[in-house]
Amino acid sequence: MVSVKIAVAQTASSDDKTANRVRAAALVAEAARHEPDLVVLPEAMMADFRPGGTVGPLAEPLDGEFVTTLRDAAKEHGTAVVAGMFETSEDPDRPYNTLLAIGADGTLLASYRKIHLYDAFGYRESDQLTAGPVEPVVTRIGGLGIGLMTCYDLRFPELSRALVDAGADVLVIPAAWVRGPLKERHWETLLAARAIENTCYVAAAAQNGSKYCGLSQVVDPQGIAVAAVGEDDGVAVADVTPARIEEVRRRNPSLSNRRFTVTPR
Repeated sequence: MVSVKIAVAQTASSDDKTANRVRAAALVAEAARHEPDLVVLPEAMMADFRPGGTVGPLAEPLDGEFVTTLRDAAKEHGTAVVAGMFETSEDPDRPYNTLLAIGADGTLLASYRKIHLYDAFGYRESDQLTAGPVEPVVTRIGGLGIGLMTCYDLRFPELSRALVDAGADVLVIPAAWVRGPLKERHWETLLAARAIENTCYVAAAAQNGSKYCGLSQVVDPQGIAVAAVGEDDGVAVADVTPARIEEVRRRNPSLSNRRFTVTPR
């Protein structure tokens, strides 16, 4: 079976959208040296969050400058790209926290508006953003189903299960996972858990720097991190193989043995 090469790229964005576009394109170019089928960039790559303020003025439509830059980069380097942005909504003060999936030919394959807003650990993302519809978003890249999740979504196993039920072989998770007591442990534990319980791959690209934990990685269906970035900017690359998924599911048929099913509401 043909493998799919996935690169997870790690960096920190700012509220300088021009600089973020330049950095995003540069990361795609850096990852392209490894000839990946998919490059995953972090959540909020277009612009960082504004604690205590509003991200409304930073938001763009799906045909704005940020998406156009990534479509051009994907087409130039012949790789699909997933990245996070703030997308304009009906409420100009509360845009969506959106992931966009772009094909290697530059076409917009799918977009996912974050369902679970980060109203936890003393922060209220819902004060700045509008939650998306409660439905799984899966697209196909290189013959594999790619399920889209964003950061805090990782803490809700029912979403990952719904994505796998909808055909996801890989859970792709851009994030801006805030540093804090035990937060890094939560991040790595939950990435492994989502992989193990769904016997699928997880590809997570996180922001780093003073605010966020970094630790971007690709986790295989047994919960093993097969490629990882530490705290610094960088790119990690791993081959994702359908054969590995099938092998693990033969040995651990937990999906077929389960007695409950998840229906998104």
